[in-house]
Amino acid sequence: MKLNVRTGVFVLCVGSLLWGSGYLHAQRSSSRKGWTQGKGYGWVWGKNDEVGALNTLGPEDVRGALSLVKQGKVYDLGVTYDRTSFKWPGHSPGEIMTFRGPEGVKRQQDNEFTQGPGNASGTAWHSSALFINDNVATQIDGLGHATQGEDNHWYNGFKEADWGGNWGIRKAGAETIPPIITRGILIDVAGHRKVDALPSNTRITRQMLQEVLSAQRTEIRPGDAVFIRTGTLRYWGETGSNHDKIREHDSAGIDLDAAKWLVEEKGAVLVGSDTSGLEVGPVPQGSTSFMPVHNYLLIDQGVHIAEFHNMEELAKDRAYQFAYVCTVNKLKGTAAGFALRPIAIR
Repeated sequence: MKLNVRTGVFVLCVGSLLWGSGYLHAQRSSSRKGWTQGKGYGWVWGKNDEVGALNTLGPEDVRGALSLVKQGKVYDLGVTYDRTSFKWPGHSPGEIMTFRGPEGVKRQQDNEFTQGPGNASGTAWHSSALFINDNVATQIDGLGHATQGEDNHWYNGFKEADWGGNWGIRKAGAETIPPIITRGILIDVAGHRKVDALPSNTRITRQMLQEVLSAQRTEIRPGDAVFIRTGTLRYWGETGSNHDKIREHDSAGIDLDAAKWLVEEKGAVLVGSDTSGLEVGPVPQGSTSFMPVHNYLLIDQGVHIAEFHNMEELAKDRAYQFAYVCTVNKLKGTAAGFALRPIAIR
């Protein structure tokens, strides 16, 4: 009898602890620094801030993300880029050119250390010169990428007249994007609709996102990086050279209402997809911008946009939550972190 009583008390205590843990987590989520439900993030980090919503991430988010790692499986979310790769038409193509090669080094004889008995082994090297756009391949748009208004302002009120430059922007360049380690959420819209990839111009609404999340039994929490799969990158191949095929799907994306729901109601700290532009194209009738989702996320909310993230293996494994890890090239003044290799870990 005593054993039963103690067992009952033990179960009650464990139940209370579990409930309390969930309650505390809910409290932390609803009071996340910098985020207000119904409003999102916005320009709340001070007049000189260049980081935006990523300011809200901290050690607790890192620990929470890494606690999801059970298998030790790593997913490469990057795509390979070269001069043949598909890109958004507003960006220039890129060229990778051999700047020094072994034959030229030896023939040119312009470096003394390559000559004479000190280099009897015939050592030489390869190095390349890059003529490349800062918005190609797997990327994260910096907060200075999109501008609006007659004053051409971007996030936090930085204006072109004050902070533009001949060698890149001088406020909120991509070098200010901190290392990102947080929980990643996959919303597999293409998989839910049982198609290889969504048709071009498919408008992904908040209702569609809610439906997919419900079917996946996945919940978005404030501080999550959220990724929407259209299936476009299943046609990337080696370097994304089949432009016609990619173009058939690349314009599928979220609308402005869906973006607002993700940020203002769910607290997403980064929103991404497997397309070149995240948002649906052409934009819905009545819009005052050709890229309203970009303007809302980057300028109004300070929420970075991830593009051309390859989610095919994640979708195959139904890996709907994972640790997302990404660091950006620290090239001062760039508008986006480009040709990245972010990873998901489970």
